[in-house]
Amino acid sequence: MHIIVSQEIESVCPGFVGAAVEAQVANSPYCAELWDEIHQLEERFRKELTTESLKELPGIAATRRVYKACGKDPSRYRPASEQLIRRMLQGKELYQIDTLVDLVNLASIAYGYSIGGFDADKFVGDTLTLGVGKEGEPYEGIGRGMLNIAGLPVYRDAQGGVGTPTSDNERTKMTLQTTHLVVLINGYDGNEQRVADNARFIQQLLKKYCQSDGGTVALYR
Repeated sequence: MHIIVSQEIESVCPGFVGAAVEAQVANSPYCAELWDEIHQLEERFRKELTTESLKELPGIAATRRVYKACGKDPSRYRPASEQLIRRMLQGKELYQIDTLVDLVNLASIAYGYSIGGFDADKFVGDTLTLGVGKEGEPYEGIGRGMLNIAGLPVYRDAQGGVGTPTSDNERTKMTLQTTHLVVLINGYDGNEQRVADNARFIQQLLKKYCQSDGGTVALYR
């Protein structure tokens, strides 16, 4: 995939750095070893964080700042990483979907970045552009119905929006049949090293749990 960061995003986040992990994978309904990792992280976070202090994690704080700069209330449309960690801290179980979704959620929680996981074979065209959602732009969030993405950062393919930090799109979601995976890491804090580390962590998880060689990583700005 060719990924373009629009001037709209550069103007509100000039230091943005992203990473794309692309890999061939085998999904499965459930992976006990992966959930052991999730629960270990959950225990650590419950000792270290509160629902207020988690907002100060660099990846989450930076995403919230971009939301505000684009005109969106980050407390109403929470970034996915914040949603997930907040749920943990409230003593609620994370939703178990399938291994790919659960793996992407773990990677997002571990580093605090909002991460999109996609079935790349469902993209239209070979280019994704990161821009800002417009009023009235149609967008169906996964499990959320039609979502108002005006003021949200959004990746678009040739057909329309596929991913925001709040929710990815139903049209390009991962399923048990997904074999061609693209994961996008959004570093609104501009920390290239941490974004790259997050990408390598995803590669390691794919090797362990998805019968993958880890695929390739490409950074973009």
